[in-house]
Amino acid sequence: MNEQSIYQFSVQKLNGEEVNLNDYKNKVLLIVNTASQCGFTPQLKELETLRHEFEGQDFEILAFPSNDFGGQEPLTDSTIGKFCSINYGAHFPVFRKLRVKGLNAHPLFRFLGSKKENGRVQSAPIWNFHKYLVDRNGHVIDFFYPFTKPTSGKIRKKIGQLLSAQEVYATT
Repeated sequence: MNEQSIYQFSVQKLNGEEVNLNDYKNKVLLIVNTASQCGFTPQLKELETLRHEFEGQDFEILAFPSNDFGGQEPLTDSTIGKFCSINYGAHFPVFRKLRVKGLNAHPLFRFLGSKKENGRVQSAPIWNFHKYLVDRNGHVIDFFYPFTKPTSGKIRKKIGQLLSAQEVYATT
């Protein structure tokens, strides 16, 4: 079975520069939809704590702001990055605001949330700070609901397991 991976998608940085997710090959990823005016927004600081904990271990957090839930991301692309950095010390990549649910969802989030597309996980975002764990091969491995803190033992353990797994295969 030829499984699809997140490497087939491109996204945009806050400055509009196109990034192919293939650039993150061989890294364990935690992909999160974020918002600046949400009750879960303090998780930005916890995401930075998690990033720092696994620094230098082929782990990245990718944040995707979205205004899909309660209009809780009113900031523009040009101010989102500053908000995350100044208020929460975030040093992980934050991308352009996009849709994460419904028919107009970005293809990456349709893939992340659909077992039919990703082959493993069925869980479309239910609110801001829905988290997807992706292995070194770009496969969606697990998801965590918004109320699961990024620094929870459950998330840390799974990241550790994926980082210690040495099986990475070449994809063309």
